[in-house]
Amino acid sequence: MKLLPVAEARARMLAEIAPLGAETVALEAAICRVLAADVSARRDQPPFDASAMDGWAVRSADTPGRLTIVGESAAGHGYAGALSPGQAVRIFTGAALPSGADSVVIQEDARRDGDVVEVPGAEPLRHLRPRGGDFRSGDRLLSQGQRLDPWRLSLAASAGLAEVAVARSPRVAILSTGEEIVEAPGEPGPYQIYDSGAPALAAMARGWGATVLRTRPVRDDLEAVVTALRAAEADLVVTVGGASVGDHDLVRAAAETLGLSLKVASVAVRPGKPTFFGVLGDGRRLLGLPGNPASAFVCAELFLKPILDACQGAAEGFATRSARTAVALEANGPREHWMRARLDVADGVLTVRPYGDQDSSLVSIFAGADALLRRAPDAPAAAAGETVEVLPLRRA
Repeated sequence: MKLLPVAEARARMLAEIAPLGAETVALEAAICRVLAADVSARRDQPPFDASAMDGWAVRSADTPGRLTIVGESAAGHGYAGALSPGQAVRIFTGAALPSGADSVVIQEDARRDGDVVEVPGAEPLRHLRPRGGDFRSGDRLLSQGQRLDPWRLSLAASAGLAEVAVARSPRVAILSTGEEIVEAPGEPGPYQIYDSGAPALAAMARGWGATVLRTRPVRDDLEAVVTALRAAEADLVVTVGGASVGDHDLVRAAAETLGLSLKVASVAVRPGKPTFFGVLGDGRRLLGLPGNPASAFVCAELFLKPILDACQGAAEGFATRSARTAVALEANGPREHWMRARLDVADGVLTVRPYGDQDSSLVSIFAGADALLRRAPDAPAAAAGETVEVLPLRRA
């Protein structure tokens, strides 16, 4: 089998992916979904000049001085009249500035005496939030292809939207294989382990906008794997385990009975060499991930996320950033190596420290990592402080 470089393998996978179309959903149901159309403002925000503080709305030309109090403006309940010379209006944070006023004197700087308030000198536009200071009617607030996080969702809500057009959520079936896998809370036998890969991959896929179908682990039996693959009603089937070419690795053989057209046979990556990708005879895409959890999780970041982004027309894409290694790194071998690591900021500089043990079976290390450190094929040794490439991991 030809080992493909990571970038080439990803490109071959993405060449087989097309956006899945759009649907309209309620705004609160759109979290983690990708916008299928731009979001534009329907009015100015704020829609009026507003006070940024509790205090007194005044005409700056009347200050300093003693002003007659003629009313009150609170959030949601403005003062309907216009401010005349020598007048002031009690005002609260977020309330509309009365007509005729051009400044706010904060309450700590004023002294009230019955129906009169004594104020110091005030500059025009002081303590004000101008109309349209956040955005103007017609402004593009969010762009097609952006994924809605809570802050972007808040921006859409501030524009008055109750629903948005989003890309259809990819349907992903996650299928674990192997005699050694047991789902909790089942009781594992003496040579079995709990399935830690599929639950995590399901959570990752949901966070990347997918609708996930979980199936029970499948034993190492060709017909059982064929049956499970055939029954997976999804746009993308993700298998965990059985991806290599050993006597008990049956996923490829099972997929071939369903008309698999193999696009990526294996990848020159560490961990995750057995990862493969193809198209089944009925058009479903199949991503085969290794069974070791770290291998599966690394390759999910490198391949599954970009595939799901492409299904949804997401604009973010695959992106790394630079950091300085906190420790010396040994020379790398012929495969691209993605090391689990921790990020830190020291004196304003982003630093990264890889874990000492990179064994692909260690779930505890991945639970503590917040980045993957990339070592290019045949990269020379690097001294502490040298610049390296990292892929930050989203932590909740």
